[in-house]
Amino acid sequence: MAKEPIIKIRDLNTYYGDRHILKGVNLDIYEGEIMTILGRSGCGKSTLLRHMVGLVRPASGSIFIKGQDITRMSEEEMTPILKKMGMLFQGAALFNSMTVGENVALPLKEHTQLEDSTISIMTRIKLDLVGLSGFESFKPAQLSGGMKKRAGLARAIAMDPDILFCDEPSAGLDPVVAMGIDQLIIKLEKAFRMTIVVVTHELPSVFTISDRIAMLHEGQIIAVGTQDELKNSSDPIVKQFLNREADDSELDRDKYLDSLVRN
Repeated sequence: MAKEPIIKIRDLNTYYGDRHILKGVNLDIYEGEIMTILGRSGCGKSTLLRHMVGLVRPASGSIFIKGQDITRMSEEEMTPILKKMGMLFQGAALFNSMTVGENVALPLKEHTQLEDSTISIMTRIKLDLVGLSGFESFKPAQLSGGMKKRAGLARAIAMDPDILFCDEPSAGLDPVVAMGIDQLIIKLEKAFRMTIVVVTHELPSVFTISDRIAMLHEGQIIAVGTQDELKNSSDPIVKQFLNREADDSELDRDKYLDSLVRN
């Protein structure tokens, strides 16, 4: 009997005005895997991610999380599901007025009835997991870019989620720091056996962390498979992207406008 996916996306369509952003997207993501959604800037990766975490509702189609279609749910009905999902935003999205410890503790204070002493212990454990032990009292402005991403990850896993979503986790980081974030994502997957969905266009990260890869192009999934399967793909668009070949075609105004609203 085939294993049921933890996330199942079916015939997902999204429009911004009259622009068709996601075009009948279908994708299965399985428990315990690191799935990377790969594609050029403006292909719709971040829009797809926002759908999966319930921030945007599609024009049509379904997104099943553990068998429940979140596109048909009210905000109140979604709350128990959202509590078991963590999100690392592209810019870490830390609150500058709070310390690192307060940022990480925030989900626990908002969504649990734990004692402050217990929250403090759990916060320190999560910061230690991401390599930020001893930085509880620092403000985000005192952290480097890589440290902010680590703090964002600590907050994302504060509630011990079953599913972790990461939007461009290594964007804007130097190669050494980016590799550290990649290794941390792998460490979290192994430690918690959580399902991790990563949106990125950074090829070194893709080939470091991915169990499987979904290639998104102009709002459509054009390939899904393991690293080897995509590397051996005969699809010209997949080959062009993975081989980092320049696109010499003339820039199209409408395609450019599309790219501005896809992310």
